[in-house]
Amino acid sequence: MALVIRNGRVCDPSQNLDAVMDVLVVDGRIAALGPNLDIPPQAELVDATGLVVAPGFIDVHVHLREPGFTAKETIATGTRAAVAGGFTAVCCMANTLPVNDSPLVTRYILDRAREAAACRVYPIGAVTKGLQGEALADIGGMAAAGVVALSDDGHGIANANLLRRALEYASDFGLPVIDHCENRDLAAGGVINEGAVSTRLGVRGMTRAAEEVDVARDVVLSSLTGAHIHIAHLSTAGSLELVRRARAEGLPITCEVTPHHLTLDESAVLTLGPLAKMNPPLRTAGDVEALLEGVADGTVTCLATDHAPHTTLEKDQVLLHAPFGVVGLECAVSLMLDRLYWQQGIPLLRLIELFSTGPARAFNLPGGTLQIGCPADMTILDIHRETVVDVRQWQSKARNCPFDGWRLKGAPVMVVVGGERRSVLPPPVLAETVAADYRTS
Repeated sequence: MALVIRNGRVCDPSQNLDAVMDVLVVDGRIAALGPNLDIPPQAELVDATGLVVAPGFIDVHVHLREPGFTAKETIATGTRAAVAGGFTAVCCMANTLPVNDSPLVTRYILDRAREAAACRVYPIGAVTKGLQGEALADIGGMAAAGVVALSDDGHGIANANLLRRALEYASDFGLPVIDHCENRDLAAGGVINEGAVSTRLGVRGMTRAAEEVDVARDVVLSSLTGAHIHIAHLSTAGSLELVRRARAEGLPITCEVTPHHLTLDESAVLTLGPLAKMNPPLRTAGDVEALLEGVADGTVTCLATDHAPHTTLEKDQVLLHAPFGVVGLECAVSLMLDRLYWQQGIPLLRLIELFSTGPARAFNLPGGTLQIGCPADMTILDIHRETVVDVRQWQSKARNCPFDGWRLKGAPVMVVVGGERRSVLPPPVLAETVAADYRTS
C-alpha cells in the first residue's frame, strides 16, 4: 500500500530539513523524500501544496483516565481528541484505577489501545505502588510489558532515597523517570499560585519553592546516579534556570512545558475561575516570559498538554473545591502556532521539534523523524488557517478548557499514523490552495 504526500513544505528537525518536496510512504514506512517523485500505481495521493508536512506530533503527558475513570475520558475518546488536535501518539499517565503499577494493567491499556485507539498509545508506569510513595512498583515487569517511562504524576515523591533507587532501577531498563516536582509540605493546601491573586481571593497559595526545591533535588540525584530524569510541567523561572544549568553541565535532564503555562498567568484565575485551576498553578507574567525564553534557547525539551479531563459537574464548583486540571489536546497545536510561531517568532523547525523530535528522543520512542525506513507518522499543518476554539465540537468527553472562544492562526489539517491517512478537518479544507508566501524560518 502506497501513499504520496505531494508538494508539501517538509520540515523535519531531525534532518534539519525545510524544503518543498514529496513524501512517499510504502507499507507504513517512509520510502522516499524528494521533488517530483514517481507515483506508484494505485498509490493514494494527497496534494499538500501550501501545507507543512512534519514528523508526527507526540504528546508525552496525557491522562486518558482508562481504566477506572471513564466518565471523564477513555482511550477511544482521548485518542480521537489527539488526532483531532494533530497528534499521532500520546503517552498516558499511570493515575488510573487501578493504578498502572503492574504489568497486568500495562497490558490492559495496550490491549484496549489496539482495539479502540485512533493513534499510538504509549503507557507510562507508576514509580511506586499505588502512587503512595512508599515502595517501588514492579518496574521490571512493566518494562517488559511495554511502558516507556515511569511517573507518579499528580504526586511528588517525598522520599529522596526511594527516588534514587527508582532512578537506578529504571536506568537498567532504559526508562526515564518523570517527576511531578511538588514538595508536599510547602504546597499543602494550596489552590493557586502564592502571590497577589491568592491574597486578593483569600485562598491559600502554592509557593514556587514547592516546585523548585524538588527540581534542585532531582538535579542532584541525576548527577549522583547518572540517570535520566524528566521534569513534568515545569512552571517557574527558578525551575527553568536549574534545568538550564544542569543541561549545560551535561546531566541527562529533560523537561516539558505546557501551552497553558506559556500563554496564561495567575491573573487568568480572576476571570476563568476553576477553568484556570491546574497543578502546578499558573504563575506570574515574569515566569511566562522566562518559559518563553527557555523555549527559544533550547532549554525546554518538549511541549506537552497535561491533558487532564474532568466532568463538567466536577469542574463546575467553587475554586476551592474544583479539581486541578485542564484539557488541551484539541487546541494545543493551534495555540502554539499562533502564540509561539506567529507572535513570538519561534522558528517553525524549533516548534516542530518541541512537538515531535524532542519528545521522541527524550522518551526513546519511534517517530519524531521522516528519515527513510522510519514509521510513517506525520502531522500536516496549515499555518495560515484561522480557527476558533470551540469545545462543543470536541472529540474529548471533557470541556474544562481555558481557551474556549480564542481565535488562533494555524491548525493541523491531517495526520498520518503508520501510513494511514486520518483527516483532522473536513475534506474540502485539504483541497484548498493555501497562500504560498509562508514565512521562512
